[in-house]
Amino acid sequence: MTSFSAAVWQQNLPLYEKTLNHPFNRDLAAGTLTPERFKHYMIQDAHYLEGFARGLSLVAAKAWSTDHIVQFADAAKEAIVVERALHADYFRQFAIAAEDFASAERSPTCAHYVATLLSVTALEPFEVGLAALLPCFWIYREVGAALYKQTGGNALASHPYKAWIETYAGAEFDASVDAVIATVDSVAAATAPRTTRAMQQAYTRSAQLEWMFWESAYQLEGWPA
Repeated sequence: MTSFSAAVWQQNLPLYEKTLNHPFNRDLAAGTLTPERFKHYMIQDAHYLEGFARGLSLVAAKAWSTDHIVQFADAAKEAIVVERALHADYFRQFAIAAEDFASAERSPTCAHYVATLLSVTALEPFEVGLAALLPCFWIYREVGAALYKQTGGNALASHPYKAWIETYAGAEFDASVDAVIATVDSVAAATAPRTTRAMQQAYTRSAQLEWMFWESAYQLEGWPA
């Protein structure tokens, strides 16, 4: 029997390929992404990850087992602690002051993505919330691994976005993503078909928003009025 993750990945493969081949990721791999675009991305990503961590916390509160509580409470912590360290390094590199970040609003896409995640994780069942959170883990792992190969891996020493690529292509992140996929698959196997369809819809919407997030950074998106 095909697992939920295998089925939903195949269903959304064209969307993943569009994401991987987005100009933002092509330029990032080549090291030619403009500092202005990366700075915009990092500020919005820091805003997004606060919402993502809250979504993980909401999912942990609805967990089916104590193991799930620990898994997703820890993931919420890691989303703040590990990513904060990565952002801090780049904030220094790009001279982003604390007050610059504090005064920067969530972009329309970032605000929409966060609102969507919080709505699903707060109002929908545990398993649907998990599916909504999965693309952020999985797509970043796959993009990071692909960019690591494209850039020659160990030849990254002088690459301006080395830390970003290595974080998402790293063994520790890889293992954490595998653990989330395993949990989603085990939960999906125990749900009714109607709930599985809701999980598929939640996954696809978040995968669409992942593409939109990179697009918004590439376009330096702001509020039009």
